[in-house]
Amino acid sequence: MRITQRTVAQTSLQGLNQNLAAIAKLQQQLTSGRTISAPSDSPTGTNRAMQTRSDTAAATQQARNISDGKAWLDSTDSTLQSMLSQVRKVRELTVQASNTGSLNETAAAGIKAEVEGLRESLLGLTNTVLQGRPLFGGVTSESRAYADDGTFVGRADAEVTRRISNSESIRIDISGPEAFGDGPTGLLAVVEKVAGDVGALDSDELAKDLAALDEVMNRLLVAAADVGTRAARVERAEQVNTDLQLTLKTQLAEVENVDLPRTIMELEMQKVGYEAALSATSKAIQPSLVDFLR
Repeated sequence: MRITQRTVAQTSLQGLNQNLAAIAKLQQQLTSGRTISAPSDSPTGTNRAMQTRSDTAAATQQARNISDGKAWLDSTDSTLQSMLSQVRKVRELTVQASNTGSLNETAAAGIKAEVEGLRESLLGLTNTVLQGRPLFGGVTSESRAYADDGTFVGRADAEVTRRISNSESIRIDISGPEAFGDGPTGLLAVVEKVAGDVGALDSDELAKDLAALDEVMNRLLVAAADVGTRAARVERAEQVNTDLQLTLKTQLAEVENVDLPRTIMELEMQKVGYEAALSATSKAIQPSLVDFLR
């Protein structure tokens, strides 16, 4: 097979262009800090990077859900603790009012007024709002959970949930009837009845009111314990999510980010190879007529 000067020149130029392309690619990687600029650079790496980014987006959304869930549960727990404190005060006043033998009408009126004030305060707490939604209203479009007369106006047949991992969702609310009871045995109704019985100095009814208040307090304690348990689950999920995001970030860096020392070494090797190819090419290509005329 005959090898012409033109063939040698074309082959040499092709090799030089390949060397230049390799150098340019390495320089581009060093400049951008990434090994993948286009899917063609590494189809497998591109697929891994896309999957990792998808997992990262899901973990980021779950982190937002966890943050929202924590805010909801923390606010609920704080409200329940405040209500427990006020119900204990109502019970103390009920015990004080039960001693009708040493209680005159003026003192009874004072206790009644204080109990009525505590009921209004409790009503306000039952209508605590977070992010424009009542904490104890369930999935409702209403701006409050309870009307002024103590009637529940929310929805107790649905739950507010948040997804905190790929496999776990958690309920972040508790409805008013669950936490406070409903009807005549509900928190607001019992406290309202206490106020009336104190004003009437009815010791027999006040004794029943004490038992009803104990049931209300037990219900509040159970609700607070339930909310606390769920808050602990959310905190554990938060730690898992933080670790997951760090792992995904590391995985993405391994796929996309440049190994700086290795890339610099490869670039220097390509430069040496290119210079060697230039030298070999200059010797392989025959001198032109111009070179002879110099």
